[in-house]
Amino acid sequence: MMDFKSLSELLMQIPAIGSKRILAHGDNGQQAWWIKFSIDLDHPLAWQCVQELGHVLNYLSTDERLPTRFLPVSPPPYMNGTAQQFLSWVIECNHADFSPAIIAEWLDARLPQPLSDPSAWHISTTLDEQSH
Repeated sequence: MMDFKSLSELLMQIPAIGSKRILAHGDNGQQAWWIKFSIDLDHPLAWQCVQELGHVLNYLSTDERLPTRFLPVSPPPYMNGTAQQFLSWVIECNHADFSPAIIAEWLDARLPQPLSDPSAWHISTTLDEQSH
């Protein structure tokens, strides 16, 4: 059985995720694992969090990608309700050498620091600087 503690704790520090949004996790007893969580879509940094996670987990390098996928998952919207209520996110990995703890280390080294500081997640762009 995989240990999800370090990855869960890391995700709970991200401003738009928080401590009550880890929904489930599991593994196949060998190498494949997943963790499912929700993001507060009304949080002002929600899409910045999605962008940061998507970059590290899906597209960190065009030559050597991590064996992870970060993607949205949802039950049928017509049967349930809005994205704020039912949209979830999952990180999946299908490689024996990349445990949840290793992915937590990769994320911790590449996401804004400190993780729990919302100001660290704001990206200043040239457009922002020109408008001030």
